[in-house]
Amino acid sequence: MNVSATDSAVLGFDPDALREKYRIERDKRIRPEGNDQYVEVSGDFSRYVDDPYVAGAISREPLVAEVEVAIVGGGFGGMLAAAHLKKAGITDIILIEKGSGFGGTWYWNRYPGASCDIESYVYLPLLEETGFVPRQKYTDARETLEYCELLANTYGLHDDALLQTQVLETRWDEKNRRWWVTTDRSDKIKARFIVHSNGPLNRPKLPGIEGIDRFLGHTFHTSRWDYAYTGGDSSGNLNRLADKRVAVIGTGATAVQCVPHLAKGAGRLFVFQRTPSSIDVRNNQPTDPDWITTQAPGWQDRRRTNFESLMSGVPVTEDLVGDGWTEAFRDLFGRLREQAPPKWRLALWAAQGLFSPRRRERGLKQYLIDRAMVYMDAAKKMELADFEKMEKIRARADSVVQDQSVAESLKPYYRQFCKRPCFHDEYLQTFNRDNVTLVDTEGRGVEAFTEKGVVVAGREYEVDCIIFATGFEVGTDYSRRCGYAVVGVDGLTVSEKWQDGMATFHGLHARGFPNSFFFGPIQSGFTATFTFALDENAIQTAYIIEQLKVRGLTRVEASNAAEKKWVETVVKKARLTEDFQKSCTPGYYNNEGHVQFKPQNTFYGGGPIEFFQIMKKWRAQGKLEGLELKA
Repeated sequence: MNVSATDSAVLGFDPDALREKYRIERDKRIRPEGNDQYVEVSGDFSRYVDDPYVAGAISREPLVAEVEVAIVGGGFGGMLAAAHLKKAGITDIILIEKGSGFGGTWYWNRYPGASCDIESYVYLPLLEETGFVPRQKYTDARETLEYCELLANTYGLHDDALLQTQVLETRWDEKNRRWWVTTDRSDKIKARFIVHSNGPLNRPKLPGIEGIDRFLGHTFHTSRWDYAYTGGDSSGNLNRLADKRVAVIGTGATAVQCVPHLAKGAGRLFVFQRTPSSIDVRNNQPTDPDWITTQAPGWQDRRRTNFESLMSGVPVTEDLVGDGWTEAFRDLFGRLREQAPPKWRLALWAAQGLFSPRRRERGLKQYLIDRAMVYMDAAKKMELADFEKMEKIRARADSVVQDQSVAESLKPYYRQFCKRPCFHDEYLQTFNRDNVTLVDTEGRGVEAFTEKGVVVAGREYEVDCIIFATGFEVGTDYSRRCGYAVVGVDGLTVSEKWQDGMATFHGLHARGFPNSFFFGPIQSGFTATFTFALDENAIQTAYIIEQLKVRGLTRVEASNAAEKKWVETVVKKARLTEDFQKSCTPGYYNNEGHVQFKPQNTFYGGGPIEFFQIMKKWRAQGKLEGLELKA
């Protein structure tokens, strides 16, 4: 799409020049090893998966038990599964969690400044059932953990939980129709059903940089924050760093939140950046008590449905949330709706197919040509909207950061949703502090570690502490990420089942793994509000298990035909984002730039709202269609 000089003057930017800039910045960051640039947490770094928050070890004897449902994971997914099962009258459950408490990702991620970037009234599930009122529009880690404890108390989950317990293996016993669950505490648990809710982002990853084990100073990962070293807590006040030189590796969403607190506490702070994040205004506000008390019953479901509708391009008459997320998607999808074919054109296309075979053929061809032209133009319009938004993001860096060379380094040159957008009102301002240095590696990343510090472009930065804000494993083997083996019928492992691509029914069931439910976004409804998708997973699971109990059935498994048909549906509905992902700067969204697009390894392309409606209709029919059932 060539834009004239006049058009560029009107827009305020040159789209062709931006495309070229985006390409150059992307190419700087492509590394031949792709995801292999990160290493598994092991050996000297095994402590990075230990629990630094445990008040004391729970002492107990190995448990030998038989239950109706075993749930792996004590985050929101596991808690929601337990809550909905109990509401369905299924109370014989056990919940296994490696941490010392509930919360999942919120249990582990307690770094200073940790906060949810999705509105709390949307994100925190079951607010109406618990009566909990979030203190602010965007909840922080402390309040989220407080709410997790409230959920656990509300649904009596402490009595059902094995905390500080790591599952080692789940194995199907066909003869007895049970899952055997073994743990690192020598527990032997038999369960008729099992729910795998281990979370997609739970295993820390480290950069495979030369000399990573050579550094003699202090190190830790942000998901296992060492407050004994830094002082303070998740609200900040890192009072033990005043005489320390601290390095942060990474500038993603986690670093954006913790860097301002580190800057206030540390004697010197070096922020090592490979790719800048997109930083928009956050504007957090306290909850208006008058507003929350006047909401009509069902308000939370309406609000989160409204939010996710906007996020997936479903037309709504009102934006109930009104934040940076919804603004961005209103702009993008608004352009698409502007380009939608008018009703008269749709009628013409239909009429063209009602005449002779030749005219029907000619009408169909014209229909396809017209439709392609309309949506190609729409895609270009959406790209322009994206350019406009990112120009505002880059202009914000110029307006906030005093040193213009630093401001330039903090400007993201990629499409907004190539990486998770960030919203913060202190991050950019932090680089105006005298004790903060941005080390822009210009896409190359850190070169090496030494005994004394970090090397970039041949220069050594001596530091006392290195903090890895390098995120979590994504796209690696399922069993490796969840930390345990899943063995189904005839010894089939889930890794073997999915080695050539995902195959499920509704994203929840996998043939060869009876009485098993997998919580997650792949081949299912993906939501920005991840708890919304988990809630729907839990509702569907509780319904199925309840129905099996009512009907006197003991075994459920996706039929081969249903699984095959669902995979075909996912492939057909897949949003063809391969070209978009290939054009993006490397990151975990696009396999570090090495896009291996398998349409079956993605979300349900019709969007989460459509997917949830499909599930609701499926339940309403009451047939358990697509599942093989046995007494």
